[in-house]
Amino acid sequence: MCHALLQNPNFFQLLLSIDIELAEQARAAGCLCGGRLHRANYPRQPRSCPAEVLADFELRFSFCCNRCRKRTTSVSVRFLGRRVYLGLAVVLMSARRTEASGTVAQMSEAMGIPMRTIQRWRSWWAGQFPLTPLWQATCARFMPPVDLHLLPTSLAERFTGSIEKSMQLFLCFLSPLTVGYPLTLNEGW
Repeated sequence: MCHALLQNPNFFQLLLSIDIELAEQARAAGCLCGGRLHRANYPRQPRSCPAEVLADFELRFSFCCNRCRKRTTSVSVRFLGRRVYLGLAVVLMSARRTEASGTVAQMSEAMGIPMRTIQRWRSWWAGQFPLTPLWQATCARFMPPVDLHLLPTSLAERFTGSIEKSMQLFLCFLSPLTVGYPLTLNEGW
């Protein structure tokens, strides 16, 4: 996986445009009660975000129903659930496995991500991710099976294309994890 994506403003703009599209789809679907959804974004203070795109990543797209007042938050490729670090950073830094050479420590220091946090992410990939409804519903679609000991790398490698395209597909695959709603899978995932 290419860590240069963490410094590529164009890739971050692509993620923003995907999130805008996903938010519009959520808004168009409306509320379960039949009410209209009004924009009710909430602020985020994203870490590991390049300064030149930080302003575009300070809001999480969300909506509120005009009838029942329930909140609807669209899935996201920018954020991975409630984590304060961007989803891209969680994936890329968790995938790095060369502690012996010091590159992970150097990158974590440069990005301001404590090594303890990266270890926590790796524990999540190894222990909790395989138990998620997303993984339970999709793991059989990967042949040969994904090596769970090498997550997220072994899963990310299944998404082909250019570095940008494969990471975009991987983040889209992970997007159901960003909300607490029941899992709905699209064909082709």
